[in-house]
Amino acid sequence: MTDVPSTRGAEVGRRIGVGLMYGLWKPRVLGSWRVPAAGPVILAVNHAHNIDGPMVMGVAPRPTHFLIKKEAFVGPLDPFLTGIGQVKVDRHSTDRTAIARALGVLEQGGVLGIFPEGTRGEGDFASIRAGLAYFAVRGGAPIVPVAVLGSSDRPGRLIKALPPLRSRVDVVFGDPFDAGDGSGRRTRKALDEATARIQKQLTAHLENARRLTGR
Repeated sequence: MTDVPSTRGAEVGRRIGVGLMYGLWKPRVLGSWRVPAAGPVILAVNHAHNIDGPMVMGVAPRPTHFLIKKEAFVGPLDPFLTGIGQVKVDRHSTDRTAIARALGVLEQGGVLGIFPEGTRGEGDFASIRAGLAYFAVRGGAPIVPVAVLGSSDRPGRLIKALPPLRSRVDVVFGDPFDAGDGSGRRTRKALDEATARIQKQLTAHLENARRLTGR
């Protein structure tokens, strides 16, 4: 039996995230009421900054368990990230332990956070991996698109891949949607179709979020 990440730990992580994010930046959160108040849900987050995960963890209305690359679990960060309910994943293999833990979060009605592009990049949802569709269809969870829009194009960054300290960072939550076609099919074709639907929805949300925030 695979251990399910701790919801209590994720709530502690949320409180730490709130303190850190509001202490270092100026988050502006739009649409957080769109996150279903109960039941399984997946937050699909674009990934342009290293703070995207902690930012969403801090401002989301519910404790969130993110799938995080195993390379981040180094030294004291390993027990810390595990303790706050985050899920270590090996991106270079079929990580069955991570898959089981992530599905466990959804089975218990929790919130799973995923960067569907896999790695930090332009944050434009240009390339989406099939894992998101698999978790959404298999876990029976709606997807809430989340756009994190920082100030990466402005000077003043002390550390590359971080917005300038005390700059405004917008976090825009979109409407939940179902990735599957309602059949519950998990064939390769069904997941490919779901991935295409997801990409369309996430890209549309990001465009809308940019219009809304002027970013």
